[in-house]
Order: sequence, then structure tokens, then C-alpha cells
Amino acid sequence: MHLFHLHMGAFVYIIQAYITSHLQSADIGLILNIDPSFLLHAKLETFFFQPLSQFMSSKPDYQPGEFQWSFLHPKYWGVWIGIVFLMILAILPWAIQHRLATLLGNLSFKYLKSRRKTTVRNLEVCFPEWSAQEVLENARLVFVDQMLGAFETLNAWYSPKWFTGRVSIEGLEHIQKAQAEGKGALLLGTHSTLLDAGGYLCAQYFEPDVVYRPQNNPLLDMLIYRCRATIYAHQIDHDDMRGLVRNLKNGHAIWYSPDQDFGLKQGVMAPFFGVPAATVTAHRRLLKMTKAAAIPLYFYRDGDIKNPQYKVLIEPAVENLPSEDEVDDATRVNQIIENQLRIAPTQYMWFHRRFKTRPAGYDKIYF
Repeated sequence: MHLFHLHMGAFVYIIQAYITSHLQSADIGLILNIDPSFLLHAKLETFFFQPLSQFMSSKPDYQPGEFQWSFLHPKYWGVWIGIVFLMILAILPWAIQHRLATLLGNLSFKYLKSRRKTTVRNLEVCFPEWSAQEVLENARLVFVDQMLGAFETLNAWYSPKWFTGRVSIEGLEHIQKAQAEGKGALLLGTHSTLLDAGGYLCAQYFEPDVVYRPQNNPLLDMLIYRCRATIYAHQIDHDDMRGLVRNLKNGHAIWYSPDQDFGLKQGVMAPFFGVPAATVTAHRRLLKMTKAAAIPLYFYRDGDIKNPQYKVLIEPAVENLPSEDEVDDATRVNQIIENQLRIAPTQYMWFHRRFKTRPAGYDKIYF
């Protein structure tokens, strides 16, 4: 029983850190990309994918995705145990995975009281047409969908064939058109509960870049970076503005989620589901500098949970963005996001405080 608690604790720690990395960046792996056969036989060389000689250098600076011998220190053993536990979960059939996700989601909804409270409040504000019972049920499903997304990400790494015949896309021509004209594509989307499984879906049709925030835990940073390297064409540090601008100017498609509250130093107040919310405006500067096209993109799970399908929806480039009015631009982008979220309302990270910034004269949302 104690060993089970240790495994579950490490599992929750990794999931929470991974989700937090999505929430703490306006980013425009959950697991190390190791074949499950490692559980039966592996050498250290194959475990880290590169010859050991490459790790013997004493470079002073840590490079993204680079192994360090310090990762073998006992303080990291809990993370390694969690990784092995996740690998075991990855080889389970979907019938078991989705049941486990439902169980874990329900437990999270019950015990993560602060996040549950925020989720319920967000849904009350954004969907006033829902009854109190509908709000609670959909809030519970948000936590279930979050756990389903974790398992879907596992499948994207270890069982990609599972997605065969399950994925469809609409509107790919809009990205192709922008790139044919020599433009980059800034893909406007949301913080979906599908996590990087959504990136995997997109990567079946085009090569997306991603902006990432380095983890505070260097081992987790290495794991997530290596994980994402199997999906994304390029990973750009969120502080590397030059790299972001360069890739957009070179015609890359880069994921960008302008759906979080970073205060008014980085945005303006604009309606979101009819409620004033601090809305980031960094994309306006990027679009001005790079002449890239702003293209809405959304992915979601559809159909029976026992046999799900996945859809990627791409809309035409937003016209006249940026304009001379940043509040109008923010309002239009929020409307795009709102329309996306109404397709599958529970497949979104509603547990972040979208309305935390309340200047003088605005009603407080969270109590």
C-alpha cells in the first residue's frame, strides 16, 4: 500500500508540474520518450538515446533536453519512479485507461478543493444559462477530461497507432495558403485538456512549433523537452523573442494561446464570455513585426468515450489583425476562443483564474 501511494504521489506530481507549465506560459511531455520495453531490458545508453561519451563533457551551461549525471541523485528518484509508473499505464488498453482517468478525475474533483472552486466559479460566470447542477457536473467533467488528456498524451508517445483512423482535420488549406505566400502562421488556440496530444494531432498534417517555459525541476525539464521533440518541429524558449520572430518570418506555424490573465501590464480589459477580463496583446506586436497570419486552430475529442474520434479545426486567417484598436483586437480574439470552447466546454483548463485581474470599478469574481 505504501509503494502504491509513492507511485501515485509521483504520478500526481509529474501531471501537476506538466499542467502548470501550460498554465504559467502563454505558450504560443508529460513523459520521457522511452519505449515500454525498457521495463524489461535496457542499457543506460539506450535509456538516454545517445552514447555515454556525449554526457562526459563538463559544459557549464545546461542545454535543453540534456542529461546530467546529477539526475541520478536520490532526490530525483521519486520522479523516476513516477516515470516508470506512467510507462506502465501507457501500455494499458484504452478501455482501462479511460476508466482510470474517470476515477482519478473524480478523486481530483473531490479533493482539489481550490481548483474545484475556481472551476465552478468560472463556469458559473461563463455559462449563466446552466443550472447549478449542470455547472457542478460539467466542472467534474473538466477534471475527468484533464486526466483523459494525460492518458491521450501517453498514447501519443507510446501507442501512436491507436490514433490511426481516429483523426480528421478541416481547414488545413488556410495554413498552407499563408505559407505559400511566404508568411508564418500564428495559431490562435486554447489551453486544452488534451495537452500535447493535441500537438500530436496537428503534427500529423503539418509541422508546428511550440513556445515552452522551462521547468524549475531540471529533470522534468529534460523529460518534457525530449517528449515534445518527437512532436514539434522546433521548441522556442518563452524568453527567446528573437527566435520566435525569426521562425515566424521564416514561414513556420507556431502555437499561441492568448487565453490567460497576465494582468494589464501585458494586456487590456476585453469581454470574455461577456465578462471583462485581462487579455494579453503580445500577439499584436508579433504580427506587426513578422507580417504573419493569425489563424484560429482548435482540436478536441468527439464521440463516444469508448471509441473517441479527434478533430482539428482550422479557420481562415483573421482579417485586419492587428488593427489600430488593441481593445477591439483583444475582443475579437476572445470571441474566437469563446466560439472554440463552446464546441467542447469541458475540454479546457477552467481551473486557472481567468478573471483574477479586477481594476477599480470592476466586480470581483473570486471570493
